Amino acid sequence: MTRTTFDYIVYSWIILAIIIFPLLLKVTAPYGRHITKKWGPTIDNRAGWIVMEFPAFAAFTYLVISSRAQENIVIWIFWTFWFLHYFHRVFIYPFRTKTKGKRMPLAIMFFAIFFNLMNGFINGYWFGYLAKSYAINWLYDPRFIIGVLLFLTGVAINQDSDQRLLSLRTKGSTDYYIPYGGLFKYISCPNFFGEITEWLGFAVMTWCMPTLSFFLWTCVNLIPRALDHHQWYKEQFVNYPNERKAIIPFAL
Repeated sequence: MTRTTFDYIVYSWIILAIIIFPLLLKVTAPYGRHITKKWGPTIDNRAGWIVMEFPAFAAFTYLVISSRAQENIVIWIFWTFWFLHYFHRVFIYPFRTKTKGKRMPLAIMFFAIFFNLMNGFINGYWFGYLAKSYAINWLYDPRFIIGVLLFLTGVAINQDSDQRLLSLRTKGSTDYYIPYGGLFKYISCPNFFGEITEWLGFAVMTWCMPTLSFFLWTCVNLIPRALDHHQWYKEQFVNYPNERKAIIPFAL
């Protein structure tokens, strides 16, 4: 594939994200607490999660390993960040969640598989076959250092928030409760805020259009989801803290 063709794919992917964003603001994705039977057949929530997240892990890894990028230590560092995130999302997180008996629509799983395949391909092909500018001195570049700090901050926020959510439920319970502590003091979905911060950091440390597209898509997927969660909390709990925002402290 030529660089020009690849660039057209990436720009088209970004344009699609911009088009879809206002639609997602109007349509609540029907899984988790927003599950509905209107979206057709369903699959076990845990199995669906593993199946839909795995393609991003596999596609990115295959494209990097099958190319000459494996000779570049900087690209291997980028791959390590990607690997750690998706290893957790595929092989650890689903088994920590207390979602026994919960379902997700097959349609949602297939949409997510398509997204993760595209995202894994775009980023994997870039680092595997097109990226030429990552010499060893990139590790001293301010963009790399700032990006790593943002990524690790996002991971810490995401992990802390997930742990607080998981600890709300006793064994066998599927009820929902108001979470407190950490960034829950300011926003309803700090786990989403943490993930957005992660991929902002990844985009900064790598400084390229493919990772920028991933950051934009993360915002497109998670901001509407956070707004839906925030509204759901306010409808379910009469004592829900009024000062909380949805996903960005003091702003949104």
